[in-house]
Amino acid sequence: MGFKAKARKHRSDSDEESESTKKSSSKEGEISCGIKDCAKFADKNMGGRSLSIDNAIDTWGSSGYEARKGRVRVCKSCYRKWKKDNKSDDMY
Repeated sequence: MGFKAKARKHRSDSDEESESTKKSSSKEGEISCGIKDCAKFADKNMGGRSLSIDNAIDTWGSSGYEARKGRVRVCKSCYRKWKKDNKSDDMY
């Protein structure tokens, strides 16, 4: 019996325990997205990023965001939106 077969065998025994832990360990965010129209979370483990205030002004205007410590925390979808808007700009 190979290592994969042994792993499958032991996984079926402890399958009941792992399902209960999977349900309780759903991702819960702590840091909300800094964009006012967005209700998602900007935690690093959920794909969140931090943008400078100048970059946020370019995409969402001067009143469309909330800054913390000179940076704007954004969720993954808002970061992708900013990235698409600035893709054609020559930043280098």
